[in-house]
Amino acid sequence: KLLVLLRDGRKLMGTLCSFDQFANAVLEGACERVIVGDLYCDIPLGLYVIRGENVVLIGELDLERDELPPHLTHVSVAEIKRAQKAEREASDLKGSMRKRMEFLDLD
Repeated sequence: KLLVLLRDGRKLMGTLCSFDQFANAVLEGACERVIVGDLYCDIPLGLYVIRGENVVLIGELDLERDELPPHLTHVSVAEIKRAQKAEREASDLKGSMRKRMEFLDLD
C-alpha cells in the first residue's frame, strides 16, 4: 500500500499494481485523502493511473501502524467538500485583502 503526494497537493493512497521508469503508476483501490483542519475523508477513486510528472513523493504505508493522528475526525464526502470550499473562500478573501492593502508600506 502506497501514499502518493501529487504536485497539486492531493494525497492518494492505494495498492501499487504497476509502475515504469518515468514514475507513471497504477493504483488499485485508490482513494484521495482530504484533510481540512481537524476533519478528514477518504474519497474512493477505484483503479487510478498517475502520470509520473505529477508525482512529488511515493512512500510505502506501514499497515501495522495507525495512519492518522487521533485528533482527526472522519466526515462524509459532502461535508469535507463544504469544508474545502469554505477554506478556499477564506484563502481567496485573505489574498484579496492583502492586494487591497499593498499601498500601505508597513515594513
